[in-house]
Amino acid sequence: MTNSANRKSLKTARGFTLVELLLAITLMSVLLALAYGGFRASTRATDRGQDILEESSRLRLAHQFVHRQLNQLLPMSFSDIDSDDLPMVFDGSSRSIRFVGPMPGYLGFGGPQVQELRIVEGENGQELVLTHALLQGFEEADLDARAPIMLIDGIQGGGFSFQGRDEQGGPGSWSDSWDETEIIPLAISLQLDFDEQAHMEWPDLVASVRIDGLAIAEMIEEAGGRQASEYSTTIQNLINRRGNSN
Repeated sequence: MTNSANRKSLKTARGFTLVELLLAITLMSVLLALAYGGFRASTRATDRGQDILEESSRLRLAHQFVHRQLNQLLPMSFSDIDSDDLPMVFDGSSRSIRFVGPMPGYLGFGGPQVQELRIVEGENGQELVLTHALLQGFEEADLDARAPIMLIDGIQGGGFSFQGRDEQGGPGSWSDSWDETEIIPLAISLQLDFDEQAHMEWPDLVASVRIDGLAIAEMIEEAGGRQASEYSTTIQNLINRRGNSN
């Protein structure tokens, strides 16, 4: 009687078979793989979202910086003035612009500076870079004395364009080059294109020069043949008048 009960107890207490154990392990492995895959996808999505936010923030800061610098452009010459030449106050092409203006305190000091914005080839597509140097005693080589400041990279296309005045003195057509280097454009535009996968879009940037371009043109014409110091004094007086009127 006792032996019979023991045999029934052994049959009842029997564990999983090998096949059942393998099936259980397989199912658990599949579930863990699915859970890990979902976790990885979620992590990648989070990282990508963070990257997009950081890139968008850099783009927004670069856009604001360029717009502010163009708005503060000054009609001051960055070239030597000879008796037969007019002062050069703005030089522009579709790939670069050069002008004089104030710099933020954390980047520049010592008064107005010659600034150059350029679109150059970089490691990650094209880059918008800034170089600057003090206006006082400026020489061409001064812009290469320090490494350029990279404002934004990953650019696929785009460039600068400039608006002049028509024959009646009103807003004229846009051009991707600026030949009248002694005159400041009425407005300056910068359009940049990025790869679709970058999920970045450059907002339209059109900066109007705050100082009256016609007054500058007339003043420059009158300044032809003057010495550099006299021209600079005339320019400074115009800026002061504009500041007082505001």
